[in-house]
Amino acid sequence: MNVWWQTLRALLSHWRRHPVQLFSVLIGLWLASGLLTGVQALNSQARDSYARASQLIGGEPQASLVAVDGATFGQQLFVELRQAGWPVSPVLQARVQLKDQPDQRLLLLGIEPLSLPMGSALAGQALTLEQRVDFVSPPGRTWIAPTTMQTLGLHEGDRPLTTTGRTLPALHGQADMAPGVLLVDIGMAQQVLQLPEQLSRLLLPKDFAASVPPLPEAVSARLQLKRSDEENNLARLTESFHLNLDALGVLSFVVGLFIVHAAIGLALEQRRGLFRTLRACGVSARSLIGCLCLELAGLALLGGLLGVASGYLLASALLPDVAASLRGLYGAEVAGQLSLSPWWWFSGLGLSLLGALLAGGNSLLRAARMPLLAVANPQAWHQAHARWLRRQAWVVLGAAAMGLLAWAWGDSLASGFVLMAALLLAAALGLPVLLDGLLNLLARRRSSVLGQWFLADCRQQLPALSLALMALLLALAANIGAGSMTAGFRLTFNDWLEQRLSAELYVNPQNPAQATALQHWLARQNLDAVLPSWQVALSLQGWPADLYGVIDDPSYRTHWPLLEALGDQPWDQLATGDRLMLSEQLARRLKVRLGDHLSIATPQGPWSVQLIGIYADYGNPKGHLLVNSEQLLRHWPGLAPNRFNLRLQPARIPALLSALHRDFALDDSRIVDQARLKGWSSEVFERTFAATAALNSLTLGVAGVALFISLLTQSDSRLGQLAPLWALGVTRRQLMLLNLGQTWLLALLTLVLALPLGIALAWCLDTVINVQAFGWRLPLRVFPLQLAQLMGLALVATLLASAWPLFKLYRSQPADLLRRFAHDD
Repeated sequence: MNVWWQTLRALLSHWRRHPVQLFSVLIGLWLASGLLTGVQALNSQARDSYARASQLIGGEPQASLVAVDGATFGQQLFVELRQAGWPVSPVLQARVQLKDQPDQRLLLLGIEPLSLPMGSALAGQALTLEQRVDFVSPPGRTWIAPTTMQTLGLHEGDRPLTTTGRTLPALHGQADMAPGVLLVDIGMAQQVLQLPEQLSRLLLPKDFAASVPPLPEAVSARLQLKRSDEENNLARLTESFHLNLDALGVLSFVVGLFIVHAAIGLALEQRRGLFRTLRACGVSARSLIGCLCLELAGLALLGGLLGVASGYLLASALLPDVAASLRGLYGAEVAGQLSLSPWWWFSGLGLSLLGALLAGGNSLLRAARMPLLAVANPQAWHQAHARWLRRQAWVVLGAAAMGLLAWAWGDSLASGFVLMAALLLAAALGLPVLLDGLLNLLARRRSSVLGQWFLADCRQQLPALSLALMALLLALAANIGAGSMTAGFRLTFNDWLEQRLSAELYVNPQNPAQATALQHWLARQNLDAVLPSWQVALSLQGWPADLYGVIDDPSYRTHWPLLEALGDQPWDQLATGDRLMLSEQLARRLKVRLGDHLSIATPQGPWSVQLIGIYADYGNPKGHLLVNSEQLLRHWPGLAPNRFNLRLQPARIPALLSALHRDFALDDSRIVDQARLKGWSSEVFERTFAATAALNSLTLGVAGVALFISLLTQSDSRLGQLAPLWALGVTRRQLMLLNLGQTWLLALLTLVLALPLGIALAWCLDTVINVQAFGWRLPLRVFPLQLAQLMGLALVATLLASAWPLFKLYRSQPADLLRRFAHDD
């Protein structure tokens, strides 16, 4: 043990004499584990919220009966089903806004706990009969998650007022409540929502839902069964969103490990003499490697503690944007405050240990395999790097072949990420090989001695700088690819909004009776166009979808662009016969093409329709189908419109709004104007990519730090190589400019190689990842100004990274150069 202790002390003394290298190792582990654990915290918080939402009533996802049009229905159906022996339990849900918090839209959920099966869990609790009675007894309670209550600035016992002038029962915090949800008795919910005797769905027990008998004839035309596996499962719908965040986190983790790898490799190279001395004193190779592993584990734990703490702070900062994205895209409520299990903290330390092992394993292996006398030979390390470079070229070819196979035969999101990972891996590992070849080619074309030294010294610096340059390449490619995809999506999305949102007003009635009255009332208002639409919620091959019935009107031909169409007049075909159009993502999920027939289950029996058109429907996680309203009503008789798109002159909007408020008591949430809808959609888009943009900026910053640390750690060792030039008459100012030129040359070559890689990455995101993750394909767009700005930013980062080492060189004294020259000689 004394030998181990003394060996460990000798090894640790290196970090005391080289604090910059110690700083670089800790910074690398800190950044790598911090970014990845931050992303994991965001995803963990979101998935925990999904689980709580799905298990809020009954303790697990349940089957339910819902209206065929997705609207509310009369509670008399609940009475009829209970009398017929169906053990259903009513639920009413809708969004509400608090008067003091108009920006927050909460989900008000009304239940009837007495009709739930005995022993059913409610917000994670198995309520007794006494507790159920207490829940429904006046004045009642409003169950709410403590984090939601804190976010709203409310306290236990408060009775907040809604924007409709209704007061909620006293708030009561429940730890297992889903975020953004208010749980009350169904009678109170009907009063607050102003929906007397209306229900949203009827829950069925799990054992009864396994073999549901046919619905009574009087009910089957109004209600349909939706099983738990057919629900709009948030975890399933948001999987691609979280997978993209994971990919960015892993990329940041890899870039951070490059810093650690470079610093550890340099430290091992500088301790060649120390290794020789320890081995000569009798320390075995096994003991030496064991002490190096202990040293690496200690550094990993220290860097991991910093990384986990930083990951928590990063996740706290990005959580509002991520929650807003999930709420806007998928209607998913995510808690506004982090609540993480202890396992998350331990996993962060485990990631740091794993990263340190991955980053330092190669250097430890090289030191263990190198002969005793070769340890002190400076050329042995360069020869080992040359051999590794040749092996690296073979790995590049293997990664490229893997990517080609994933592109040719892959048809899943996993294969898309394999393609992208293989592309990035081949480019990163191929960078040193390409740079070495380019510098060798340039050196053959130079005739001056100083020029040949300039290029030869660049090649000599590649082993120390290659990892930092690889990190810069990956960060630039990720920024180019993600930036091109985001900017291209923004243009495509805005063009799509301009075409699709053509109506001046969108009116959503509260119930079928109001929809029928509103339809007759609007027909008498002499508007430019009244476009009612009918909606039916259904499931196709396990995918949730909405079937819409529309009338035959020129507005659709003008403002509803189609990606593909069967024949020259698809809208005329839609107006006559059993034909439909559907969204691009649903067509890809169902693997259908133009001319194929789909079978849709209806109350009247299976309905076979022919696909005649495919259109874009960005941002919608559910499938979207269009049929003619006459054909829809033939299979769902008695269905009422759920929305009216109104075309009218802007000057008439205020008068029409006033009449709608007066005659139908419609609040602002049910009447949306075009400008507000476009603004809301654009805001959702920007918030969706806010977290992505932040993580991209962080990866570029990490790459700049990697380059800075690599230049800084090798600045001292460079003095011995520059001293001969100074002795031959080259001034320190010229040495500084030569060093800057070398750094810029390597960085510029890296930037030139990053451009095609970034464009290839953008193509992969647009045509492979987006298609597999979201179902839509985006056109590849290249923005020269954006690329120029990014290149300029990378060159500025390179200049800043090399500024301090160059300043140290400029301030070095002649005695320092002579002393280093003498020692290295």
